[in-house]
Amino acid sequence: MPRTGAITNRQSQVLQRAKDAPGSYDLEFIGDSITQGWEGGGKNVWQEFYGKRKSINFGVSGDRTQHVLWRFEQGQLDGIKAKVAIVMIGTNNSNKDDNSENDILDGVTAIVNQIRSRQPETKVLLLGIFPRGKAFNAQRGKILQVNQALERLDDGQHIFFLDIGSKFIENDGSITVGMMRDALHPGEAGYKVWADAMEPKVKELLGEK
Repeated sequence: MPRTGAITNRQSQVLQRAKDAPGSYDLEFIGDSITQGWEGGGKNVWQEFYGKRKSINFGVSGDRTQHVLWRFEQGQLDGIKAKVAIVMIGTNNSNKDDNSENDILDGVTAIVNQIRSRQPETKVLLLGIFPRGKAFNAQRGKILQVNQALERLDDGQHIFFLDIGSKFIENDGSITVGMMRDALHPGEAGYKVWADAMEPKVKELLGEK
């Protein structure tokens, strides 16, 4: 499904990135505003962890699984050969009754399958959807159920699942403003937690020591 409105500017920007700079990459990041935020609140952390690696950001604010699939159809992955695709998508599908748990699972699975088909040499690091909301809530429960099913996609060869959601919450289940400014989008501290948690697996998949 295509997007409408002002966000098409960002959508066009990331599509153009792929066209302007085809070739080999260490990492490609695929997702929504949380991934796009590596260029905002996470820019210093990005530079620290990914500045020396050839990395490309395909995050578009507000994207749902169907929008990412549309971008793939428009050539998002054409000409890009990434060693690792880091995928974190689905939170926008979890709002209220917009999509069921099965819908979200189907959408994320379709994205993973499309990456495997279009980039057969790329390893997929699929992240569990991050927790959201200041305290325990039904939406978090919906996300957790989806994450449990997504973990089943991990085949230990091409697809690797990593759920780091527990690192964003406090002992009482709350999410602080320092970690996620609106209990959804990470601040710089949140991006540092994200990068630290991923780094061992990223190094392993890239064959780094």
